[in-house]
Amino acid sequence: MTIPDILYTILISPLQLFFETLYMMANNIINNPGMSIIVLSLTMNFLVLPLYRRADAMQEEERDMEVKLHDGVAHIKKTFKGDEKMMILQTFYRQNNYKPTYVFKSSISLFLEIPFFIAAYQFLSHLQILQGVRFGVIANLGAADALIAIGNFHINLLPIIMTAVNLVSCVIFTKGYPMKTKAQLYSMAIFFFIFLYSSPAGLVFYWTLNNIFSLVKTIFYKLKNAKKILNIMFAFAGAALVIYAVRFLYTKGPMKFISVTGIGITFMIPLIISLIKKYSKMELKTLNIEANPKAYFAGAIFMVILIGCVIPSAVIKASPQEFVDPYYYVNPLWYICSALSFSIGTFLVWMGVFYWLTSKKYRAYFEIGVWIICGIMTLNYMFFGKNLGILSNSLIYENGISFDLVQKMQNLAAIIGIAIIMFVIYRFGRKVVPQVLIICAIALGVMSFYNVVKINESVSKIKVGVTQTKKGVPSFSLSKSGKNVVVLMMDRGMNEYIPYLFNEKPELKDMFSGFTYYPNTLSFGGFTNFGTPALFGGYEYTPVEINKRDRETLASKQNEALKVMPVLFDKNHYNVTVCDPTYANYQWIPDLSIYDEYPDIHKYITMGKFEDKESKVIKYVNNKRNFFCYSIMKTVPLFVQPVLYNGGNYNHKDVAVAAANGQTLVNNFVADGMATSFMDAYSALENLPSMTEIKVDNTNTFLMMTNDTTHEPMLLQEPNYVPARHVDNTAYETENANRYTIDGKKLKMETSEQYIHYQANMASMLKIGEWMDYLKKNNVYDNTRIIIVADHGRPLQQLNDMILDDGKNLLYDAEFYNPLLLVKDFNSNKFSTSEEFMTNGDVPTLAMKGLIKNPKNPFTGEEINNNEKYAHDQYVLGSMNWDIAKNNGNVYLPGTWFKVHNDVRNKNNWSVINENATFPTLK
Repeated sequence: MTIPDILYTILISPLQLFFETLYMMANNIINNPGMSIIVLSLTMNFLVLPLYRRADAMQEEERDMEVKLHDGVAHIKKTFKGDEKMMILQTFYRQNNYKPTYVFKSSISLFLEIPFFIAAYQFLSHLQILQGVRFGVIANLGAADALIAIGNFHINLLPIIMTAVNLVSCVIFTKGYPMKTKAQLYSMAIFFFIFLYSSPAGLVFYWTLNNIFSLVKTIFYKLKNAKKILNIMFAFAGAALVIYAVRFLYTKGPMKFISVTGIGITFMIPLIISLIKKYSKMELKTLNIEANPKAYFAGAIFMVILIGCVIPSAVIKASPQEFVDPYYYVNPLWYICSALSFSIGTFLVWMGVFYWLTSKKYRAYFEIGVWIICGIMTLNYMFFGKNLGILSNSLIYENGISFDLVQKMQNLAAIIGIAIIMFVIYRFGRKVVPQVLIICAIALGVMSFYNVVKINESVSKIKVGVTQTKKGVPSFSLSKSGKNVVVLMMDRGMNEYIPYLFNEKPELKDMFSGFTYYPNTLSFGGFTNFGTPALFGGYEYTPVEINKRDRETLASKQNEALKVMPVLFDKNHYNVTVCDPTYANYQWIPDLSIYDEYPDIHKYITMGKFEDKESKVIKYVNNKRNFFCYSIMKTVPLFVQPVLYNGGNYNHKDVAVAAANGQTLVNNFVADGMATSFMDAYSALENLPSMTEIKVDNTNTFLMMTNDTTHEPMLLQEPNYVPARHVDNTAYETENANRYTIDGKKLKMETSEQYIHYQANMASMLKIGEWMDYLKKNNVYDNTRIIIVADHGRPLQQLNDMILDDGKNLLYDAEFYNPLLLVKDFNSNKFSTSEEFMTNGDVPTLAMKGLIKNPKNPFTGEEINNNEKYAHDQYVLGSMNWDIAKNNGNVYLPGTWFKVHNDVRNKNNWSVINENATFPTLK
């Protein structure tokens, strides 16, 4: 971010974001872009009405003062000269409690209007949702209206109407005012006409509505009972909204109904209060509390640090590497800088403007409100909305966010309680409030600084990997005459899907001819940090064996496991290539330097290499905006959070742009957008043929590669299972729902997570199958041994026979520990299924079988084989401590240990040995 970017983010972006959020929320409810402009105009005008009323009052005060001082100033200027004139003028001003700088009060409305205009212009003139949309006589809200046609010549009518309304308003408002004020307002009217004449109709329509509102406001100012009439009009509008909600929104989801009903009731409150005052003996007295600006600004600073620093830095610190793209490197600290700029603009600048323009009589209410809001924000962030699952680097929760009624009511009760407590504290101890807020703000600042330091340390480590990543174009060779060995690790590949995938797409059996499918396969943990060491290094690297080596770091043991096969094949004169070695050096972006001491081993990062740069830029821009939105979302009441989250789009104005940041699921069959994390991995599978170099020599080759397509699922367009900006599988799923049942065994498909995992696995198989066809076409298939394996599964609870308990604890779903395993040996040509008990720890043995005689681990000297599989029951670590930023000591954090034998699909073969233990109790 440059200095101009930061200034724009502080001064304009908060207003633009407010426009955007209001408009998109309105459009989500009424689903009419034109009507949403009307809602936006009315809402914005009513919200800023107190601001403009105060500004107008200050301008009126300034004009009255000018009139009062006019004769005296004229006399002094006529009578005196030089320094004497200046001294007497200053004395005269001081005697009348006037400062020359007060002259700027006459331009307050203008100063307010400019940033609001810029924000509205930037928002509505680039609003894609308006393109091609008809509204009444306006053919296209996204283009100039061209409503008057004279032959081939078109005249835009809306700017004329807008200017006419503006001029009428000026005539009424400036009656009796000096020529200077009239000239200023008339000039602005002409300026807006010229500037907006060719603008999109949606923008001009919005500004026309604003001018109409301004005209009505001006007329109301002239009425005797303006406030009473306004209250009645508000009440009627509120009643209409409530009736509309009851009539049309009651069955369309609670949030829409509650939102519209709440707005309607809010509109009726002013009339209710006025009626209570008139017909009741109750006196609605104002609090006799003196305003204290220190309390407001201390509260504003507190909110700036909480929203702009603490929450964004906490998210990034949890896994800094996730927020770094090696092919579009941006330091994630810029996201914090952006969120901080948004916060400064929102809470210090614009809330400060509102506070400054509030009359002294009501500033105390402003301060109390800020004080209470600080407490509510802290409460919501620290104690509610937790355990929402995995948050992606696009700030999208893997399973979305939702809260049941009990959670919402508990949150609401806590909010009411904290509000009462905060009010009592302010009422009787307001002198200490600024000090308390400043102390808390300092504490938050220290927390933020600590987070920033930790983030910077992590990012510094990543830079080496980023530099390595950009070196060279990923490629690997396969020989037509030699022996080729390929180990392709599909992270979170689901083993139980294979029969269903091959049943739906029979052509897969031809693509994978020669492969043996092993449905009875076990992994030693449910996450990558537990499942990959044994996969790459063999049985010496199961969780039990890793924990026994408690004087070495988990990172060093992971590195060792990642080097076992590449180093052994390299020593046996194979041309070795490693792509995307999982958690190399315990870095999210693999640190390829772990292979530096082996110069003949080629290493690359493929994931993200083939995705277009434009989507990466969009993701970066979106994240700068969305970190502030995410922080706000985490501090509001639970019943509001899903509305602000908006399926992970955070009410972005441009669905297409937001779609590049992630996918929004409408339901199990319909979605908009594409997740960059999926595309980064999927594009690597698409480019397998282009990365493959076919050689005619006798060189033996070994390729070890990881891919995350199955780990970063999203909804794909059926029946071809391809990414699309808009996905609608309703018809296909309805017509083919029976494909999830084979031989009476039903694969449960009820949730979006189940659907997207199935589809990501299908897409992976289809792309890998295309590569298999490419290898066959180039005559390197028969002489290639291929192992397609996963590190773990996913507890999706799709097979009842594999749920080990009542279904409440995901650790007890054997799907979690049932990884994909497909093996094709040399010269195999038929697809088959084997019921043999396997683990992903068999991979090194399978890869080296018949190629390397008596293979031994180059780091421990132990023979590599699968004897351990038959020597005893296998021990599995059930744990949710997947984060290598936290679970990175010498041994894995304690978890639940399972014992399993023979068949992982038989729940009777599973038993729990220990819970919350570092080692299983071995017998």
